[in-house]
Amino acid sequence: MVARVTVTEEALRLIETLVDIHGPLMFHQSGGCCDGSSPMCYPHGEFRTGESDVLLGEIGDTPFYMSKDQYEYWKHTQLIIDAIDGRGGMFSLEGPEGKRFITRSRVFTEEEKRELANS
Repeated sequence: MVARVTVTEEALRLIETLVDIHGPLMFHQSGGCCDGSSPMCYPHGEFRTGESDVLLGEIGDTPFYMSKDQYEYWKHTQLIIDAIDGRGGMFSLEGPEGKRFITRSRVFTEEEKRELANS
């Protein structure tokens, strides 16, 4: 099965560090419509999701959500969550670690699009 969201090793290490500090986490891709956007990382349940959000999958056993409206812009791409040096969003948990999560993407192949349509 093709994943709508994946994670790099660097981001996975950062997620593991944050889980050790904060316990279970969740992500929400809030804002941004292109590569370089920053997903927000919260303690699990701190950000309230609802019918206007889509669960894209899990990265490092952590759910990853996006608003339905934003999903319409991104649905043809696989999101690749990475971590780089720098400051994250003001309310995102990774800020004090001197790292920030960043969203990269790639367009699904035609075969992947068919697989996703049939799932």
